Amino acid sequence: MGKIHLIATAAFGIEAVVSRELKNLGYDDQHVENGKVTFSGDESAICRTNLWLRTADRVLLKMGEFKALSFEELFEKTKALPWEQWIPEDGEFPVEGKSVDSKLYSVPDCQAIVKKAIVERLKQKYKCQWFKETGPRYRIEVALLKDMATLTIDTSGAGLHKRGYRELVGGAPLKETLASALILISRWKNDRALFDPFCGSGTIPIEAAMIGLDMAPGLQREFDSEKWPNIPKALWAEARKEAREMINFDRKLKIHGTDISEDAVRLARYHAKKAGVDKYIHIQRMPMSEIRSKEKYGFIICNPPYGERLGQMKEIEKLYREMGNVFSSLDTWSYYILTSHQGFEKLFGKKANKKRKLYNGRIQCNYYQFYGPPPPKV
Repeated sequence: MGKIHLIATAAFGIEAVVSRELKNLGYDDQHVENGKVTFSGDESAICRTNLWLRTADRVLLKMGEFKALSFEELFEKTKALPWEQWIPEDGEFPVEGKSVDSKLYSVPDCQAIVKKAIVERLKQKYKCQWFKETGPRYRIEVALLKDMATLTIDTSGAGLHKRGYRELVGGAPLKETLASALILISRWKNDRALFDPFCGSGTIPIEAAMIGLDMAPGLQREFDSEKWPNIPKALWAEARKEAREMINFDRKLKIHGTDISEDAVRLARYHAKKAGVDKYIHIQRMPMSEIRSKEKYGFIICNPPYGERLGQMKEIEKLYREMGNVFSSLDTWSYYILTSHQGFEKLFGKKANKKRKLYNGRIQCNYYQFYGPPPPKV
């Protein structure tokens, strides 16, 4: 089939992290925009990026992009695209949509027009009048932005944050994709200590262990495109084999997660075992005030409580002051802290070297980065 165009979607603020991941996988032909990175590759790119991308939300197959100012234009230009190259006669192809700042603002109407256009195209190919849609799924999206329509097929299925290890969820969970982004932004190396004093259900320590072991995050799950007949099963088998062979179980990691809640600690240990990294993480119940380490250099990466609920703010602000006092004893460490509290630096008692706007779900946060000194070169 040759070169195909793909889109790795991403939460706002981490597009550059996704771009770096793609470059590390060998996909240099790319274009970064708000919320997505468009790149090109062959069919094996669908397999490899779904298995390996830690911070992207989904991998979409880009079918076409064009201006659409009328329903007739949307219909004709959608019908002109080669849908039959991907969707078989029995394929299931639901259509979803969104529209921002576009003349065609009615999403249900746009979805219906796109569905009808694809049906008409497939009728010409398969010489039939009705499609059972009992086969593999090809979830189509029509996305309109400032009158430009982008048509895609979702290759992932469930979002890429669903690694397969987190069955149970504690309060205010951090998405696995965002947890990985926090770690990758910090430039943590696997020979350095990493500490999360608010580990909750274990997402940051687990994602760090997977990064430290070179473990592909998608190995424990399936993807919609694995069932597509026009992607040879041999490509998926080869991509999974490559990913399994990359894992380095001999690494010694210094990853610690603590939480004041015994339930959270039990959950974190359970998830670490499900992920296959429990031997590489030390998780224990401990209040943040008791944090100590024998390691001279290390990273604290955490997502402390924000105090979003009414009446919690005084308690949260007390916690942030305490964090400043406790973390200052680890004066050769680097700290990376995600919170929505706009006065965090003042409460923490130190100005960040850098801060980056990120979204934890729909909550706008800042990722405060405090750089410690580099360890001496040996």
